[in-house]
Amino acid sequence: MTKVLTDTSRSIRIKGRSFLAVVLSPEQPLDQWLERLDDLAARSAGFFLSRPVVLDVAELKLDKAGLKGLLAELFSRNVAIMGIEGARPSMIEPGMPPALKGGKAASDVDVEPVSLATAEAAEDVSKPPVTEIRSVVQSLMISEPVRSGQSIIFPEGDVTIVGSVASGAEVIAGGSIHIYGALRGRAMAGSLGNASARIFCKKLEAELLAIDGVYKVAEDIDPKFRGQAVQLWLENDTIKADKLN
Repeated sequence: MTKVLTDTSRSIRIKGRSFLAVVLSPEQPLDQWLERLDDLAARSAGFFLSRPVVLDVAELKLDKAGLKGLLAELFSRNVAIMGIEGARPSMIEPGMPPALKGGKAASDVDVEPVSLATAEAAEDVSKPPVTEIRSVVQSLMISEPVRSGQSIIFPEGDVTIVGSVASGAEVIAGGSIHIYGALRGRAMAGSLGNASARIFCKKLEAELLAIDGVYKVAEDIDPKFRGQAVQLWLENDTIKADKLN
């Protein structure tokens, strides 16, 4: 047994790594919050499909039974919870998603509830802490169209697409989003809590728009902006739009 434990050829490498996840922060009353969640899922098909989700219950006064009930409601809606933040350790039972803490944004902005955030994986406890080195790049340029099924995720800053974003595709940015073509898919700007982020597109045909966690689906877009060159911004927790000259 000693030989197995000390044989370097049998060692296992454990790395720390960050992944982008959606953070759901339910609000009371839960039945009304679930209705709003159903409305989002119904009007933006596939929004939660194959997407990692962290459940933040820090603002809820739930007991163990209440947490189990909430997880069951989300499971029935095909929302895959990868971890739970803000719950007391005694509330986490075997078979539940693991408790998470210490989540942090991937860029230098304050993180608000109901926003995209990073979920940290396990660190190698045998190694000293590693200082995070941030990229100096604050914008991302994509010089081709974004096809259906593709996801462009850049939490460090702005994203510019020289082309169109197809239906079923999505662009997620920590800053603003600039699309020099038609926006037919989903665009989520200010994904880590940047309320000043904006969305610009040459032709608005979006399935879903979001800025700092506030979303608007296709049915909510004023018809006068459909097919137009538009900029969108957040004002008093409402997405506003105006035509570009």
